[in-house]
Amino acid sequence: MQHSVERILTSHVGSLIRPQQIQDFLRAQQKGEAVDQAAWDKCLAAAVEDVVRHQAEVGVDVVSDGEFGKAISWSQYALERLSGFERRPVPAGGKNPFARGADRTKFAEFYAELDARETPATISESVCTGPITYTGQQQLKRDIDNFKAALAKSKVTEGFLPVAAPSSVIPDRKNEYYPNDEACQRAIAEAMRTEYRLIVDAGLLVQLDDARAAVTYDRMVPPASFAEYLKWLEMQVDLINHALEGIPAEKVRYHVCWGSWPGPHTSDVALKDIAHLVLQVKAGAYVIEGANPRHEHEWRVWKDVKLPAGTILMPGVISHATNVVEHPELVSERIVRYAQLVGRENVIAGTDCGFAQGPFYRRVHPSIMWAKLEALAQGARLASKELWH
Repeated sequence: MQHSVERILTSHVGSLIRPQQIQDFLRAQQKGEAVDQAAWDKCLAAAVEDVVRHQAEVGVDVVSDGEFGKAISWSQYALERLSGFERRPVPAGGKNPFARGADRTKFAEFYAELDARETPATISESVCTGPITYTGQQQLKRDIDNFKAALAKSKVTEGFLPVAAPSSVIPDRKNEYYPNDEACQRAIAEAMRTEYRLIVDAGLLVQLDDARAAVTYDRMVPPASFAEYLKWLEMQVDLINHALEGIPAEKVRYHVCWGSWPGPHTSDVALKDIAHLVLQVKAGAYVIEGANPRHEHEWRVWKDVKLPAGTILMPGVISHATNVVEHPELVSERIVRYAQLVGRENVIAGTDCGFAQGPFYRRVHPSIMWAKLEALAQGARLASKELWH
């Protein structure tokens, strides 16, 4: 894993907005229509090559495949790579099983308006009905091959594939097979280890996306206590480290955010209260949201919390959730704050989260996404001038 030895390097969280041709194929597949497999494979490979090239052109140093090979969301994609699950439709007009939490309770009128705009007419429930094993080797090999082929044609020297951390795999699932949810989670961790290892064995970095690590606080407290939430989070860290056994920490990026929905987030857990557990994950880089107005002030946490030796902090200095493109000078200021606390060589500039939560769901227009990534690179160059003057 590269460090910022001579200048501040740049990266992002991984998910990028899918081009229209990708969406067209996926919509047809989801409708059960016949799809020309050869044409789909060719389209996907070409789209990955294009998105890798575009990232390099705007100045991103450590790139992803945009998650273009995932037909569902950043976390639900595992339904297509794990055995033991079935999807059951929730009738139109039925209660949204994902619409809960302290933030939603406090701002119920706002969320009613938001859901009217954004909630799909039909929602599927994911139910564990049998033993969980990893079955996605073929799909993963396709994604790895496409990404490595694209990297070979670019000037980029390092790439990562983002995948879900155990606690974020198929969240809000129901368990009808294992004796309890903890046993179900352990089975998920065991199965996902295969995915993590295959990515690293292919010479790529693996990034574990874990929105649920922080978001679960909003879902648990109240009625649960903060101590109960911390106990839950400790178990998740143990599961992650179990799933990462045998994988060098320097090949792992661990991403934590507070969810991507455009809400108030007044009930988010503070970074200072969970940082000690986040840093127990055996990773080489910690990718942490830090540009949105609810969490930007938390750069100060690193005055007291010490980054483990040899690891990287990749703070979000660009937001994925606003159409306003950050000024490069603001990006530079954000980067310099972190560098002065943890060391310039230990900082890589990143984004808060992915720009698309799935193939058909995005936070900004594609043109704005690329403008933001360009501002990220410009800000990193300004910060480098200041830090290496």
